[in-house]
Amino acid sequence: MAGLVADTSALVSLGIVSDSDPSPLSLCLDGYAVFVPNAVIEELEEIASYDDKHGQAATAVLDRTAELTVHSVALDAAFPLDDGENAAVTLANEIDATLFLCDEFNSLGLIHASLADTRLVTTPTLLSVFVRMGRLTPDDARTLLDDISTARSWDANSYVQRTRSLLDDS
Repeated sequence: MAGLVADTSALVSLGIVSDSDPSPLSLCLDGYAVFVPNAVIEELEEIASYDDKHGQAATAVLDRTAELTVHSVALDAAFPLDDGENAAVTLANEIDATLFLCDEFNSLGLIHASLADTRLVTTPTLLSVFVRMGRLTPDDARTLLDDISTARSWDANSYVQRTRSLLDDS
């Protein structure tokens, strides 16, 4: 099973639609060995303290912590990202993960350049991967992407628009 390291942002995105059938959070946890650093768990716990969609999403992910492999990693003090992203990139490089799941769209270039041999994917890309694998229909993926986009205010996001275009062609 391929190893996937997830950042807080992407886990919250998957958590937003965790009650959907099929659930992309379940597909991710069933299809990959998912690793997270302690810093991501701490960020999820902080987000879960809010009484909004993001808090509910973080709680949904934390409810499945037993299905994650949690690691402690040292932060790179020179890395200009928040602690969760910093630790997740470090973990991905340390365990030579196959995939790094992250939705920090404003920092994807820096994150991509920091990954040694790990492929960077966003939640919209992961949904399209699930379509190619036959685990989601294009209609299911579009609906999930619309729900996530609304909650995350991603309507003008070019990654989301590109994924919608790919799903419309499938």
